[in-house]
Amino acid sequence: MAKPNFNFQKRQREIAKQKKNEEKRQRKLEKGAAKPAEDEVQPQPQAPAEEETK
Repeated sequence: MAKPNFNFQKRQREIAKQKKNEEKRQRKLEKGAAKPAEDEVQPQPQAPAEEETK
């Protein structure tokens, strides 16, 4: 019976983790890119200027 190649299995797990992390990073970038576009559509209320009273 053949001996299992643990290095191969470990490398396959590492590749799977890298792929998953890359997909997660891409989702975050897409989500982050979409969010500022929505903010530009809605005008932001401006704070009233402070007036000095005596």
